[in-house]
Amino acid sequence: MSHKKMTMGLIIGNRGFFPDHLARSGREEMMQALAKAGMDCVVLGPEESKHGAVETHDEAKRCAALFQKNRERIDGVIVSLPNFGDERAIADTLRLAGLGVPVLVQATPDNPAKMTIASRRDSFCGKMSACNNLRQYGVPYSLTRLHTVSPDSSDFQKDLAWFAAVCRVVNGFRNLRVGSIGARPAAFNTVRYSEKLLEANGITTETVDLSDIFGRIGRLKDDHAGVQKKLGEIRKYVTTTGIPDAALIKMAKLGYVIQDWMKSTDVKITAVQCWTAMEEYFGVVPCTIMSMMSNNLLPAACEVDVCGTLAMHALALASETPSALLDWNNNYGDDPNKAVCFHCSNLPKHFFQDVRMDYQAIIAGTVGKDNTFGTVVGRVKPGAMSFARFSTDDTAGVMRGYVGEGAFTSDELNTFGGVGVVEIPHLQQLLHYICENGFEHHVAANFSTVAAATHEATTRYLGWQMHWHGK
Repeated sequence: MSHKKMTMGLIIGNRGFFPDHLARSGREEMMQALAKAGMDCVVLGPEESKHGAVETHDEAKRCAALFQKNRERIDGVIVSLPNFGDERAIADTLRLAGLGVPVLVQATPDNPAKMTIASRRDSFCGKMSACNNLRQYGVPYSLTRLHTVSPDSSDFQKDLAWFAAVCRVVNGFRNLRVGSIGARPAAFNTVRYSEKLLEANGITTETVDLSDIFGRIGRLKDDHAGVQKKLGEIRKYVTTTGIPDAALIKMAKLGYVIQDWMKSTDVKITAVQCWTAMEEYFGVVPCTIMSMMSNNLLPAACEVDVCGTLAMHALALASETPSALLDWNNNYGDDPNKAVCFHCSNLPKHFFQDVRMDYQAIIAGTVGKDNTFGTVVGRVKPGAMSFARFSTDDTAGVMRGYVGEGAFTSDELNTFGGVGVVEIPHLQQLLHYICENGFEHHVAANFSTVAAATHEATTRYLGWQMHWHGK
């Protein structure tokens, strides 16, 4: 799981009757802050504009041209105000560049001991003017947690980490293609969704029938190089003691075919018809293959929950760690803030404190144990938890959802599948919200604290109607 190195476009604001040396030093300080955060930046040099800042319309055009030249590299834009800054030039730069990426507005604080005409910044005030103009221009933007924050502070490093997560989510949903593998299980009306609403939000659904998948598998011999490679990956990924070789070969063929189909169709994430046709007519569950994909930051949701895999994807982008799709499944005794989250299971290995391959205990009663090998089961480890759910609201014609945070606990629990106990402040209020608004029983979860970044990305930049539990 490799972390993407971010590149930020950097606009240094300047205003002529404020001290120019603040723009010069401010540019250097901001570049150092970005380097400390492990980020590259694209910024005008002192030879291209006065102190490498943006003040005039000509400088705005030059900066916009530089940004356009580096369009494929730039993940977001940071507007830095070491002094008041020229709000028109800043807004013009972003309009002319037309990058469509998130924007963070930062203002450097004044020092009460340096408030003479030679060193007073007035960035506190200038930030309001810059934001006013960005709003007039229709440019969405984000703010640092403190109104003014020093580039060399730990607070700003936290702002940069948060903003990087926002950028990854927004950019990760641009021209996204999600694979819908098989038909929705008939009993799961709850995961119905609108392909047209997703398309209107820039998300394309690529469908494939299970018969197509099974047909491709039928053409593969057991000794096929791709199948054998996938078989080796499976054995390396999870303990397979007690699992028949024939079942492992079927899983390897399924994994190879799905991987090949995703590559040929440019699909990034998937939702799979995991029961019961898979078991009755092919003879394994797809859980291990889905677990492996999710563990490699290619989320795969069960029961063809397309909106569920989108939520998994958002959390994975924000945190750069694997996501799982879980059921809000059981109460935990009489504790109103705890619940059991469960699936049967395709959770990524990243989630477990102990993990093994097994058979699917629920479906085995219907199709037979020998047809249900391939689950990845164990106890979810304790740790911080972010959760999210997205839905298409077909009646209102909008995307909506909710996000929040809690924790997986180490509370005792003796059951089957992939299971964990969660503790979420004011959980009963959240459960009421879910039921009152008709959300699905599935929720995406991630070992992280990225609710704020996920909410910012989906609400401010994607334009979805989102609820932030516990804000």
